Amino acid sequence: MPDASSQPRPSVPAAAPAATHGTSAPAPAPLRPRPALLLLVLMTGIGPFSLNIFLPSLPGLVGYFRTDPATVQLTLSLYLFGVALGQLIYGPLSDRYGRRPLVLAGFALFSVTSSLCLVAPTIEVLIVVRVFQAIGSCAGMVLARAMIRDCWEREQSAAMIGTVQMAMTIAPMLAPVVGGYLDLWVGWRGGFVVIAAAGVALMLWLWWRLPETLAAPQPLPGLAGYIGLHLQLFRMPAFTGFTMIVGFTAGVFFAFLSGGPYFVVQGLGYAPTVYGYAFASVSVFYMLGNGAAARFSVRWGVMRMLGVGLSTTMAGCVLILALTQLNPPAIYNLFAPMTLIAIGNGMAQPNAIAGGVSLRPQIAGTASGLMGFCQMGAGALASFIVGALETGNGRGTGVVIFACSMGTMLSLQWVRWLQRRHS
Repeated sequence: MPDASSQPRPSVPAAAPAATHGTSAPAPAPLRPRPALLLLVLMTGIGPFSLNIFLPSLPGLVGYFRTDPATVQLTLSLYLFGVALGQLIYGPLSDRYGRRPLVLAGFALFSVTSSLCLVAPTIEVLIVVRVFQAIGSCAGMVLARAMIRDCWEREQSAAMIGTVQMAMTIAPMLAPVVGGYLDLWVGWRGGFVVIAAAGVALMLWLWWRLPETLAAPQPLPGLAGYIGLHLQLFRMPAFTGFTMIVGFTAGVFFAFLSGGPYFVVQGLGYAPTVYGYAFASVSVFYMLGNGAAARFSVRWGVMRMLGVGLSTTMAGCVLILALTQLNPPAIYNLFAPMTLIAIGNGMAQPNAIAGGVSLRPQIAGTASGLMGFCQMGAGALASFIVGALETGNGRGTGVVIFACSMGTMLSLQWVRWLQRRHS
């Protein structure tokens, strides 16, 4: 691909013929200044950390605010909705104004709203502030992916995304453990003290060290062009297929994420710290899957890695469905099969994301934002459904996890069919 900076930019870029319907990647992106790996890890990980540190406190909020579990669940599902909404905003704006200013603006919003969560007097106020906190936090997630694609080619970007997710998994892995102890020692507000301080520190570090990676800005297309640009992406069947894979794998994970605390704390009667340690053990296996993506994506390619990863995820989902429906409630019904699912998701997600954002590298920010919107939107929907179905025995969670895994396999077959058709 010629250097993007030497080409004029239409308001709504024309689709690249070679990538519109198939899965072949365009020519390599121009070399850009590369941000430090640690910065990419931290700006990606702060959102999941702020989500996971709060999970052990969810059951206790029912009594604290004198409300019901479905209302408390909105602090999770609407947080995911905020993350989804924010990614639609950051992607196109970063293609116009650059990655760096949007990252800094997002972390400023995150730091302010994390502080406001500390003084929320009611559950309704907490829910609303959490939505804006989520919009701030997602800047790092969506723009880290775009910055990686600015600087690396498709298979290399899949490996880099895998490396970033493997490293950043450590923070969300420890977050429920930290959150469980903070909940026991100082109550649910303790977690927000930690993430507010982390947000301010990271914002200052990003301001000091984060380079700009966008090759050349694109003009904002206006509302009609903005909608048309997203529709162009969805008219690319390969992009739709990769996005469906990302969405359904997110559904699997967030169904587990939302059902797990109620199953362990409310259903089985364990302390919040037990859930934290159980979640941390699952995160280790997700990190292993990310490590496999980082190591083998360049050698095996996106499609082969997706096949191995999603097959592993499916095997774990079948086990969860069987154990939760046929066995008496026990912690291993959910957490033992989740080790397989975590490995599979860790392998599949970086490759699906890289496959999607590589179809149109010149608007990688928009593509990353749209994929992120669908990813978190699917996670929010799965979380909401689990909140309606889960009674504390794990069965509702198991059903939703299995249904989402079926969606991943159907989406994979769709992308494979496209590849055979246009090979």
